[in-house]
Amino acid sequence: MKARVLTVLEQLDPQPDALVVANSTDPHLDQSFFYLFDVPSGLFEGSVAVAHPDGRLDVLSSALEEESAVQAAKLDKSVTVHVMKDNADRERILQKILPDPKSVALNYRELTHEAFLQLEKAFPKARWMDASGAIRKARMVKDASEIEKIERAAHIGSVVAKKIPSMLKTGITELELAAEIEYAMNREGASGRSFATIAGFGPDGAEPHFSPGGRKLEPGMSIVCDFGAMYRRYASDITRSFHFGPRDEEMKRVHDTVFAAQEAALAVIRDGAIAKDVHMAAQKVIDNSPWKGRFTHGLGHSIGLAVHDGFGMNHLVEEPLRTGMTITVEPGIYLPGKGGVRIEDDIVVTDTGYRFLTKAPREYLEVSA
Repeated sequence: MKARVLTVLEQLDPQPDALVVANSTDPHLDQSFFYLFDVPSGLFEGSVAVAHPDGRLDVLSSALEEESAVQAAKLDKSVTVHVMKDNADRERILQKILPDPKSVALNYRELTHEAFLQLEKAFPKARWMDASGAIRKARMVKDASEIEKIERAAHIGSVVAKKIPSMLKTGITELELAAEIEYAMNREGASGRSFATIAGFGPDGAEPHFSPGGRKLEPGMSIVCDFGAMYRRYASDITRSFHFGPRDEEMKRVHDTVFAAQEAALAVIRDGAIAKDVHMAAQKVIDNSPWKGRFTHGLGHSIGLAVHDGFGMNHLVEEPLRTGMTITVEPGIYLPGKGGVRIEDDIVVTDTGYRFLTKAPREYLEVSA
């Protein structure tokens, strides 16, 4: 945890007296709190992390998470846990930890207005600094512990992706399939889903962010399943596309084109590659196909404590990829009124290329009706 505190604070100029990351109530929890304080369980609503320039971390926790907090702190001597009773006690503890600070850095991107007002009351003379960029930059490159957790989440997603064909049967609804996928992830060790599972049959597969409904699976339909697992707070994200029943020759060619687009993008990925160049490698393949213009989103995004964790890859993003970044690569083609195909995998960038974290088969698969 000390290393992560230093990674963030070393990027801030001038140096603040401290970086303060404050949670509100679920779902307004700053995932950067859990980046600084690596604790596997608990909501930590209303909790605060105070990171010091020397790497020390003070964590204010309610009694609800005291046991989890204390156990996590035992793993790192730089962490001190303070149990607070109420808002007044939190203010008192903060003022004891930081007596009359001149400058305090905050994560503007995630801090609620109510939480800011509470900090302003605790430190009325402080000058505020925005640490959002420094936090984002630090979180984008994962350490070995983070990659291990993401890889475990990706393994869960891969195992479940291999099981989806056995779940498909005539008459199952999109909602039922989504429920089966989420149940299977939990059975494999996930603590939950990393986002709302997408299961789109036939024309519904042509909407990339479709919310599953009551449409029933029928022979001849294409299927898009996009889902992810959470493991010790870290996310995975995988998409596989199938065809149910008799082959549709156009959808088979679409799938082959999306596969080729993903391969083209993967061939460009390495330390130093520019995000937009990776996107354009995939887009070029699709633009040279009969389905030009039907790749309607960015190629992927970084993934970590959040399923969208830092930046996206599209034709405008100048962000260089760095060794240790974990990103998705997910080209797709969408045919309104008919269906869609998307293939998505999680990878980690290496010095010379990449390594797959998700490992389910990517090839075209027809499932017997």
